[in-house]
Amino acid sequence: MANNYKMIAKTMFGFESVLANELLQLGAMDVKEGTRMVSFVGDKGFMYKANLCLRTALKILKPYKSFKVHNEKDLYDQIYALPWEDFMGVDDSLAIDTAVHSEVFTHSQYVALKVKDAIVDRFREKFGRRPNVDLKHPTLRINIHIEKQFCNVSFDSSGSSLHKRGYRSSTNIAPINEVLAAGMLLLSGWKGQCDFLDPMCGSGTIPIEAAMIACNIPPNINRKEFAFEKWKDWDEALFEKIEESVMKKITDFHYSIKAYDKAPSAVEKATENVKNANLSDFIKIERKDFFHSEKETEGYLHMVFNPPYGERLEIDVEKFFESIGDTLKQNYHGTHAWFIATNVDSIKSVGLRASRKIKLFNGPLEGRLLKYVIYEGSKKNRD
Repeated sequence: MANNYKMIAKTMFGFESVLANELLQLGAMDVKEGTRMVSFVGDKGFMYKANLCLRTALKILKPYKSFKVHNEKDLYDQIYALPWEDFMGVDDSLAIDTAVHSEVFTHSQYVALKVKDAIVDRFREKFGRRPNVDLKHPTLRINIHIEKQFCNVSFDSSGSSLHKRGYRSSTNIAPINEVLAAGMLLLSGWKGQCDFLDPMCGSGTIPIEAAMIACNIPPNINRKEFAFEKWKDWDEALFEKIEESVMKKITDFHYSIKAYDKAPSAVEKATENVKNANLSDFIKIERKDFFHSEKETEGYLHMVFNPPYGERLEIDVEKFFESIGDTLKQNYHGTHAWFIATNVDSIKSVGLRASRKIKLFNGPLEGRLLKYVIYEGSKKNRD
């Protein structure tokens, strides 16, 4: 127990309970949900595992110190007093991410500058030299969170956001974030229990995430690097052992995953990304217009997709969503269809009653993840 410590997994709004459940299944202790975050307890090996395996986490932070700050001098002095030389050397580099919710500190960039000054001044005082700032690949990425008068200093174990899985070399005009895709799939109850279809696949993110869930493939197995690999206590042998153990839990998948798009460029990009993710055996990408398609599966079909909103793509939103409803109603009996929409009028235009509506955000846009149950035959005769 002595080697266990508290960590924080950051996520998107609406996925807190999904992430908490993921953490519990991985074996985390003392799991507590917050807003856009979940705290938990584990050891170094679990930190490695969390970065590799969590589908709905954006970052894994390791809290270091918390203290009260009343003004700028307070912040500078308390940061200066911390033994930064225990975590990095003068030839190393640092980056600082900040989030502030305070009346005293109103500009996050200014806070980042003060924290940087305090750290480099300490090095200069002690060693006559100072580490450099490297925003892309620092030795140590420091996270500063100021809430009212409390300052929380954490180390970012992930580096670049965990939605950057490493498989997506090509994107279309409005690509969906990988964590948003995985979260939508998990909220929809997708576990690989039947045939799956994404009828508007774009660059292929949703079917790729669906296949990784179905086969229990760690989502970040293709990532080039994690921030903890540059830490002084980096244990490569332990990481390889964790990696080996999670790879052994990969399972086979006995249904089909299909993805359509009517644009040839999207089909090309999606095919390339599927290949990058080593999932070509599990996912079939086809050039097809959903509005001229019909269900090809004998049994129950699980459908999850991200239709265009008219934000970045020019479409007649109401007519487009009316066509989605018509196509589902006429051609996709025996289907559970889930999709995200950010426009209230577009939701009304579907012409079907959603059995679930879950509030989510796609970037800055507030939306709803909608579930439509399309019964086999008429609803009255479904039994």
